[in-house]
Order: sequence, then structure tokens, then C-alpha cells
Amino acid sequence: MTAMASGASLMRKFIVFSVGLLMSVLGSAFTGLAMGVWVFLYTGSATQYSLTLLVSLLPGVLFAPIAGALVDRWNRRIILIVSEVASAVTVLGLALLFESGALRPWHIFIAVAVQSVVRSVQLPALSSVVVMLAPKEQVARANGVVMLSQALGNTVGFAAGGVLILAIGFAGVLLIDFATFVVNVVILLFVKIPGPPRTEAGSAAGGGLLAEIRAGWRILGTRRALVALLVFSAALNVSLGYADAMLTPLVLSFASAAALGVVVASMGLGAVLGSLSLAAWGGPRRRINGLAGFALPLGLFLCLGALRPSIPLIAVAALGFTFCFTIVDGTSRNILQIEVEPDAQGRVFATYNMVGGAVLASSYLLAGPIADHFFEPLLLVNGRLAESVGSVIGTGPGRGMALLMLVIGLTMLLTAVAAYRQPNLRSLPDIPTGKRPAPEPLAVASPVHEVRS
Repeated sequence: MTAMASGASLMRKFIVFSVGLLMSVLGSAFTGLAMGVWVFLYTGSATQYSLTLLVSLLPGVLFAPIAGALVDRWNRRIILIVSEVASAVTVLGLALLFESGALRPWHIFIAVAVQSVVRSVQLPALSSVVVMLAPKEQVARANGVVMLSQALGNTVGFAAGGVLILAIGFAGVLLIDFATFVVNVVILLFVKIPGPPRTEAGSAAGGGLLAEIRAGWRILGTRRALVALLVFSAALNVSLGYADAMLTPLVLSFASAAALGVVVASMGLGAVLGSLSLAAWGGPRRRINGLAGFALPLGLFLCLGALRPSIPLIAVAALGFTFCFTIVDGTSRNILQIEVEPDAQGRVFATYNMVGGAVLASSYLLAGPIADHFFEPLLLVNGRLAESVGSVIGTGPGRGMALLMLVIGLTMLLTAVAAYRQPNLRSLPDIPTGKRPAPEPLAVASPVHEVRS
């Protein structure tokens, strides 16, 4: 009875915590859209807009190893509060600059870079807090709730942000975001987050800051199942980066911006439905099914969307893709939360996020040149593959990008099949229903002094 009461109390804290998170994510979505729109309207340059996206990613990737070590050193509630305060001050500063007429694109770049670094601290802290607030048997469903907040931010938040820019202007959107940060700080002040219990593995991974940064790599690198998970996730992120970079130009090659909005809305709906499924269901009990089982349809949906220049077809493929990817991502998070000791999770999640972010960034940089200079010429009306592959998926502008999407889909299928055949992933225990399974012992006798991603 006492254990049940304790579990119910933890879930109540987690629900309150999630409400604050949702408000903060929604506010950030409003501002994220508004800042990009302002830069584009002020400069009229797509390059400046793309630079905003790049600056929003790279600083966080570079700071991630340090962020993970700090998360495991410091009180995680304090980390989240300080992060929210830093974001609030940044947003308020932009609003004041805008109202005074002094705002320039470089101010936006600095603000976006600061928020990228803040996110690099927040994400591992948030992932490790979930396992401290939710009962162990409910961690998978709790991840679904967190991911639902993020999915709603990326759908409702961006849609509402567009409306708010027109209704109350750039400064008004910034002030709403500032208010959501303040509300979340108040909620965090009243939600007590237990500290992680000290474990032998967490203590062994301690030491100086550089030693703790290396520990994230060492913990991932000395447990075979986690190495396999990292390789699997990195392989998926390579394909995801190419697919993400190609989607907008592929759709605009034959349809309008309004049609692109339909596809983007379908992606958001898929993420929301996937998050709701995780929150209600928790995902497959066999975790290999949550990884490889849902990675298989990822490849199939990409192939489906590449077959014809059809908005309904691509919208269905986009919805199915983001639904399945949400399940895969939630399962991966759950594995790290269960298999890694709580007092080492900050370093592990930061390392895991850094690898994913670096792979995505490289895919973003390579996708455009590969599509423009290699795939697009192949499927021009008189291209080398016009009479073979072109007879199936069509020829003309955008069909080379469709071919690249088809290749990516087939690569994802092969990645899923390889994951199913990987014994270390297949041996992962089922999602726990009670006691947390003991993780493999941490090998610390021969620390890795240098690891390159």
C-alpha cells in the first residue's frame, strides 16, 4: 500500500511537472517561428534564415559533453530553473531591442545560440528527471507524456505562433514566451525532484570535469547493448537528416507552399499520435520490437512518399513516418533510462544527443549538394535513369530528390533488418513491470582516453 501511495505521489508530481514543460515548449515554439520569420523578412535572404537554423543546432552539439557532466554534478531542479531563467532573460532582451528599434539579425543569432546551449543542458536533465519522478514501471508512458509536450509544441505551437505574429506582433510573441518561462519556473519551485541515488558506477565515472565528460563515452562504449543502440540510432539519424532536408524542396518542386503546410501538419499529427500512444500504452514490451519493429515501416513510408508527386500520398507517408519514429525514439530513451544508473544519466544522454545532433548536422550539410549535383540530373527528362527508374517514379524537377528519398527508405529498411539480427539489441530485457533490471557491470579498468564521434 505504501509503495502504491508513493507511486501515485510521484505520478502527481510528474503530471504537474509536465504541465509546466508543455507551457514552456509552446512558448519556445512561438518564439522559434517568430525569430526565423523576422530574420527572413528583415534580410530577405534564405541564406540568413538557414544560418538561423544552423546556429540553433551547432552550439548545443558542441557544448553537450560539458552539459552532461554538469547535469550529473548539480541539482537537476536547479539546472532546469536556471535554464528557464536564462531563456527568459534572452527573450526579454530581444523584446526590448525590438521595441527600441535596435534589433538586428546578429542579436537573433546570439539569442538562438544561447538557447541552443541551454537546450543541451535541459535535454539530459529532463531525460534523467523522468526516471526520478515516474515509477519505474511507468517510465515508458512518462516518456510518451514528455514527447507529447514536445510534439504539441512543434504542431500547435508553430501554428499558433503564425497566428500570434499577425495578431500581436513580434514583441507580443516574445512576451508570451517570457510569461511561459516564468510560469514554469514557479511550477519547478514547488515540485520537489528527488536526487538520484549514488551508485558504484556513477561514483566510478566521477572525478575532474574532463574525466566526467569521458565517462559518458565510456559508459556507452563498455556496454554492448548500448553500443549497438548508439550505432542503430546514428544510422537512423543519417537517413532522417537527408529525409528532413529533402522534404520541403521535394514538395515545392511540384506543389504550392499551402500544400507543404498540409504535409508539415501531417508530420505534426503523426508525432502527436505517436506520443499519445506511448503515453497510454508505453510501447512494445519487447524493446527490439520498439526499435527495429517500428524502424521497418519508417523505410516503407519513405519509399511510399517517393513513388509519385502526390500531396495526399506524401501526407500519409509523413504522418506514418513521424508516428513510427516517435515510438522508436521513445523506446531508445526508455532503454537508456532503465539500463544506465540515474547518477550517470546526464553524461550518457548528453553524449547520445551529441552524436545524434552531429550526424543530423552532417546530413543537413550534404543532402542539398548530393541532390542537386548527382540525383537531380539522373532523372531529368533526358537523364541517364529517365527510361529505367524514371518510368516508375517519373522524370523532371524534383524526381531526383524523390530517388534520393527512395534510396534513404531502402537504407532504413536495411538498418532495421540489421538491428533485428543484432544479438545485443535482441537480448535487451522487456519493459519492466515492477523491479528495475540490474544493468551490466561498468567496466572501468581500462578507461578510453580519447573517443572521436
